[in-house]
Amino acid sequence: MRYLPLSDTDRASMLDTIGLKSIDDLFVDVPAPARRDGPVDLPKYAGEMEVEAQLNAFAAENLSPSKAPFFIGAGAYRHHIPATVDHIIQRSEFLTSYTPYQPEIAQGTLQVLFEFQTQVARLTGMPVANASLYDGSTAAAEGVLMAQRITKRNKAVLSGGLHPHYRETIETLAHAVGIETEASALQVDGEAEVLQHIDANTACVVVQTPNLFGTATDLTEIAKAAQAAGALLIVVVTEVMSLGLLKSPGEMGADIVAVEGQSIGVPLSFGGPYVGLFAAKEKYLRQMPGRLCGETVDADGERGFVLTLSTREQHIRRDKATSNICTNSGLCALAFSIHMSLLGQTGLNRVAKINYAKAHTLKAELAKVAGVEVVTPRFFNEFTVKLPKAADGVVEALAAKGILAGVPVSRFDKSPELANHLIVAATETVSDADIAALVDALKEVL
Repeated sequence: MRYLPLSDTDRASMLDTIGLKSIDDLFVDVPAPARRDGPVDLPKYAGEMEVEAQLNAFAAENLSPSKAPFFIGAGAYRHHIPATVDHIIQRSEFLTSYTPYQPEIAQGTLQVLFEFQTQVARLTGMPVANASLYDGSTAAAEGVLMAQRITKRNKAVLSGGLHPHYRETIETLAHAVGIETEASALQVDGEAEVLQHIDANTACVVVQTPNLFGTATDLTEIAKAAQAAGALLIVVVTEVMSLGLLKSPGEMGADIVAVEGQSIGVPLSFGGPYVGLFAAKEKYLRQMPGRLCGETVDADGERGFVLTLSTREQHIRRDKATSNICTNSGLCALAFSIHMSLLGQTGLNRVAKINYAKAHTLKAELAKVAGVEVVTPRFFNEFTVKLPKAADGVVEALAAKGILAGVPVSRFDKSPELANHLIVAATETVSDADIAALVDALKEVL
């Protein structure tokens, strides 16, 4: 093959060198049900124009958020991104070395990461922040590993309002290092239940606000109770725009904060790439994962920026590393930082207030629909309704009418009591006409 130039003899020699009999032996750790027993069902080859035509045909089958009333949230949100963001991220100042180990040729990258850290620290109300992680879910998991290192305990208690994808990511990484996880069942409003599960081996409690169902919770008392028991409070935020209006995690006493930053500067992109924001109390600075940019002066006394407080073990000696996340979501972090700079504190607060108002207008209109019950008691721009029939079928019927209505909770949990629950979000991109269209179509479907 043109792109696989090795011969059978070459492959046999390589396998013999590493002591294996076949290529399949390289994949013994992958469960058999997860492996294909034949080639992927795709054409062997095609010309570039033919491939483009086929992919365009596939894309045309999707109902795009830009072409339909859009109320989907549950961890990924549609917000307006100014065209200026895309223009600025392409400027030459930022097109420097991807890995900024040589600060003398990466000052553009390092400075924007330094400013990014400042923005994240102010947003979260925390004294220190790193230069980003892959996304919100891996940031939450890294927070749990960090809590273990700090407390020397091996149990993480997870809230029933924590996004299931975040819970699964935490459980995967925790299992690999021997941390026990204890998760409550999904519930609309019950974050304080985590306190019932704290014992002498608990390293941290992980609580999300606003939670999966949209419920916003003041975590101040939970923070005090957890810390009194020697555990750390990790606050997860999947909708960073909420930090423009709600009390910050730092104000509520968080020890570690993990946030999905996608809402600011980063498009939906069918689920990624996104950008994880990570912040903590200053006394835990040396246990933070990932990169940290610092400010210094060069040989001429001029202001400059460098990676700091990070040993080489972080990057090349996995068994000695504080964390094995050695990079960051550079381009997404840059887009986030530019969008935040364009908004400023006043702009962010204004957009957040618009989100709040849109969602509460949507709530009022949906509450008028016969059989629809709003179950989220307090929220920012997202809430959950209980329908008189299964939510997944309603969503499909509304999609057929050109409306992307939300996320059925059954996507995450098959419990019969949650089958009729639908999570809906309304950001500044939702118009009054969109809300009217959803309400009218929902009446027909129900």
